[in-house]
Amino acid sequence: MGNGKRKNFRLGYDLHTQLQIHTMMLPGTLLMLLFNIVPLFGLLLAFKNYKVTDGIAGIFTSPFYGFQNFKIIFGNHDFARMLVNTLGINLIGQLLTIPLTIALALFINELKNAKFRGVVQTVTYMPHFISWVVFGGIVINLLSADGGALNIVLMKLGILDTPVSFMAKSECFWTIAIVSNIVKEVGWGTILYTAAIAGVDQTLYEAAQIDGAGRFKQMWHVTLPGIKGTIVIMIIFAVAGILNNNFDQIYVLQNSFNLERSEVIDTYIYKVGLQQLQFGMAAAINIFKSALALILLAAANKVSNKLTDSGLF
Repeated sequence: MGNGKRKNFRLGYDLHTQLQIHTMMLPGTLLMLLFNIVPLFGLLLAFKNYKVTDGIAGIFTSPFYGFQNFKIIFGNHDFARMLVNTLGINLIGQLLTIPLTIALALFINELKNAKFRGVVQTVTYMPHFISWVVFGGIVINLLSADGGALNIVLMKLGILDTPVSFMAKSECFWTIAIVSNIVKEVGWGTILYTAAIAGVDQTLYEAAQIDGAGRFKQMWHVTLPGIKGTIVIMIIFAVAGILNNNFDQIYVLQNSFNLERSEVIDTYIYKVGLQQLQFGMAAAINIFKSALALILLAAANKVSNKLTDSGLF
């Protein structure tokens, strides 16, 4: 009888504890439902002939449109150009960003002076916390033909005779977008790698030192293999997100002169969905992006499992 009372008391205590925990989770759960689950019903718009005047009820009551929205998008003569811009900026950007991020993380790890390491981390992290509205304005001013720092330096060196408006040259946009994103985000990207490096078994470094390995060989033969799993996961995520540009960055740096090389899928969705109120077409593009991202994620994970015996699943 005594054991039964203790069990009932324990059960009541567990239920009370779980109720408190779930009550604390409730606001976050409701926000996730509101902003992550409820918007999924909007995907129906991709297959509907929806008009803004139909209101929210029109998501379900507007006439079925089949795959017409997809045909309109893929038939757009600008779609191929937008896809090339999206893939080009992201692919080249990731090919440069991932190695640079890993290299910076290795460099920070090799700094023995704790204060200097903290300064380096602070300086490299800082641009991440500046909004693209501000950071993009700085980039535009630096590249301006009217007193821009880059033009002044190039003219002083004799490389240029007259100032060049780099932001008005569409052929320069990819370079501007990639380099500015690296400067802003490469420091922040090192956080995950430095955390992974901190988890590498220190006895491996001691064994490598006994074998006569210098600091470079220790990085190559101990540190990099120790964080291989993290690197693989980040590469898989990068491949899956290859169609996702940084909308804030592109939109701030974009202008009518560089539109040919700066128009990407995300800016097109914004213009079609919010400016032209063609929500069906915007939803169709998002479905296309999501389906392709899922395929790329599965493919990258399969390749990773075969080559490195490591993957997400």
